Amino acid sequence: MTLKVYLSGEIHTDWREQIVAGSADLDVSFDGPVTDHAASDDCGVAILGAESSKYWHDHKGAKLNAIRTRKGIEDADVVVVRFGDQYKQWNAAFDAGYAAALGKALIVLHGAAHQHALKEVDAAALAVAETPEQVTAILRYVLTGGLPGGAA
Repeated sequence: MTLKVYLSGEIHTDWREQIVAGSADLDVSFDGPVTDHAASDDCGVAILGAESSKYWHDHKGAKLNAIRTRKGIEDADVVVVRFGDQYKQWNAAFDAGYAAALGKALIVLHGAAHQHALKEVDAAALAVAETPEQVTAILRYVLTGGLPGGAA
C-alpha cells in the first residue's frame, strides 16, 4: 500500500527533508506546498499580472496557493502540519482545520512551547509529535506495524 502524505506548514527549517529521508525505505509519496517563499508570495502577480496594492498582490498569491494546498490535502491519506517556533503560521492552522474537516488522518508537529496555544488543533489530530523522527516512526508503524528499535 502506498501512503500519500501531504507535508504542510512551516517552511523555514528542514523538517520536510528529515521526514522524507527517514521514510526512504517506506512506500510513501510526499506532496506539499511550494516552499520557495518568494515564488509562493509572488505566484499570483507572476501569472495573473501586477497589482499596485500589496493586499491584492498577496490575495492573488494566497488564492493560487489555496488551489494547490486544497488539492494536495484532498488527495492525501495523511496530512502532517508543522507549526514552527519563529513565525505565526495562520495557513498551517487553516490546513489542519481543513484536513480535519475532510476526515483526513492528521498529525500535528510542534514543540512543547506551543502545547497550550494549539490545544484545539491538537485535539483534532490523531497524533501530536514534537520531532520529525516521531512522524517518521508513525508512518513506519502505519505501513509496517514496526516499532522504533524493533520494540514489540
